[in-house]
Order: sequence, then structure tokens, then C-alpha cells
Amino acid sequence: MSGPQVAVEIKWRDLPTRVLAPSTGLRAGLSAYDEDRYLGGMWSAGAWGYLLKSEAPGAIVAAVRTVAQGERLWTAEQLARVRRWQEEVERRWESLTEREREVLRLVVVGKSNKEIAQILSVTVRTVDFHVSNILKKLGVASRVEAAMWTKEQGVIP
Repeated sequence: MSGPQVAVEIKWRDLPTRVLAPSTGLRAGLSAYDEDRYLGGMWSAGAWGYLLKSEAPGAIVAAVRTVAQGERLWTAEQLARVRRWQEEVERRWESLTEREREVLRLVVVGKSNKEIAQILSVTVRTVDFHVSNILKKLGVASRVEAAMWTKEQGVIP
């Protein structure tokens, strides 16, 4: 599971766990990734902060102590990046029509265009058209990338 998935699971189970990943109690993300989607995922999962593994050991210890004392570790720059990421994800998702979202949900579960056409009672050509629009609007090159984008961004429950 990803860090955010672990955080959600810990929250759901209401575990009193203190870890260097999001948890129900004291939370700080510890990651090797400095990408907006990881920041956004950790923020959405309820992390109290986000710290890279490349930080000096003393900084990591200080961060753990800070979170243990109930203080959040999100920097203004990190929060700005999270906001921009959320706005971009929302912009792309909202650019899809309801029918395109329906098609995308079926793509995510592995349906072929022919299967999607049968399920939606439309032609394969219509599904091809919707898939093409989805790829353009999401800024991805393939169905696989579109499916990965939706899972990574958490836009399909």
C-alpha cells in the first residue's frame, strides 16, 4: 500500500499507532518522493507533516519530536503545492463530461472499448471518441495512464 493508503487504513481501524507515516494519532509523512501528488496524498490522508528521507538525521529526529508534541510540520511552500495540485486535479476531473467519467470508470476496471460499448449501449466508435477526449483532457497518452491517473489522484471512489 502507498503511504496515504496506509494512513487511511490506520484511521479506519482507529489504531493508536505512532509512525513516520500518517496515522490516527501523531502523523508525519517520511518519503523519498518530493512530488506534488505525494504531498497531496499525504495531506488528504491527514498527515501532520511531510518530510523527505534525504533530510539530515537531526532534522528527522526534531520533526518526530515536533509531531509528538502535537505540532504540524507542513511548510507554507508545501501547502501551496498541495493547493495547486488539488486545483489541477479538480480542473482536469471537472473538464470531463459525465459520460466521459462513466467511460473512464469502466476503463479503470479493465473493460475494453467493445465491452464498454455493450455496457453503455453505444457503438465502439462512440467509446473510441470518449476515450480520445479523456486522454486529451487528462493530458495522458494511453488508457493505462488514464487509469493510473484516476487511481493516483483518488478521483474515482
